[in-house]
Amino acid sequence: MTVRKGYIRPVDFKHGRVDMTHGSGGRAMAQLIEELFLAAFDNDWLRAANDQACFAVQGGRMVMATDSHVVSPLFFPGGDIGCLSVHGTVNDVAMSGAKPLYLSASFILEEGFPLADLKRIVESMAHAAREAGVAIVTGDTKVVEQGKGDGVFITTTGIGVVPAGVNISGDRARPGDAILVSGTLGDHGVAIMAQRESLGFETTIQSDTAALHELVARMVEAVPDIHALRDPTRGGLATTLNEIARQSGVGMMLREEALPVRQEVEAACEFLGLDPLYVANEGKLICICAQDDAEKLLEVMRTHPLGREAAHIGSVHEDPHHFVQMETGFGGKRIVDWLTGEQLPRIC
Repeated sequence: MTVRKGYIRPVDFKHGRVDMTHGSGGRAMAQLIEELFLAAFDNDWLRAANDQACFAVQGGRMVMATDSHVVSPLFFPGGDIGCLSVHGTVNDVAMSGAKPLYLSASFILEEGFPLADLKRIVESMAHAAREAGVAIVTGDTKVVEQGKGDGVFITTTGIGVVPAGVNISGDRARPGDAILVSGTLGDHGVAIMAQRESLGFETTIQSDTAALHELVARMVEAVPDIHALRDPTRGGLATTLNEIARQSGVGMMLREEALPVRQEVEAACEFLGLDPLYVANEGKLICICAQDDAEKLLEVMRTHPLGREAAHIGSVHEDPHHFVQMETGFGGKRIVDWLTGEQLPRIC
């Protein structure tokens, strides 16, 4: 940054790089915030330039969720760390049946990171937030020395409000309930894995990263007594269902032939020795509801672009061991256990 005759040169987003002054709390940091973050996320709360955001909320129970994003690579087919950081937190709030309202965003930047890439990420976040109808109202930026980070890490926190009469929770699955999923499994994980240099395969699969709150709102409007919702991110469908089974003290039975998995995802998982049930998703949800409500919910889900391939994949039953099992295509059964270890790090 050069000051000449009272003029401050604009941040060079084409050729510039993050340096330690961008996290120092001084003029360079203020300029980066004004010319990048405020310009992209512009709203009344940010323009107030306080260290917090003060806002009014509707009546009802409030929901709060936070998520850190360390995905590698930062840019991938169908998305990037920017839109992913918005979608991930919006979805965590929405899985309670809440309407997401506000987000905060915290950035850990590595010295030397290209400002052009940072601008692209921030603009992607801004676009995702506008599409989701949420405002990014406060945030923070820190810079670490080169070699002590990995480009950029983003933490987002979201706040929303649950409508009266809605009580969606992972401990409400009951024997006899239906298990639904909003679409194909494993798309995000395979899209990320295809970009890893060491894996060496090609695919046309794109990440499914998307904000699911509008789909959830339609579902809740049609069936307010949905029992549980969850987005199967890290650990995939299998790990998420094991979490719910343990929370609710029940067992589950899946039908292998009912699981919606793209052929390209199956092929990639076979190549890598992975099971699609454990591969991450970023734009899908699991719904557990009374059996009598299943068909109505499927009809509603399939009218939304993010639920066109919704499927009824299994049921909840009594089981003192809280096992998740699956009826295979060969007529047998197998345990669908928790994910052990880490299939692939830095997936979200």
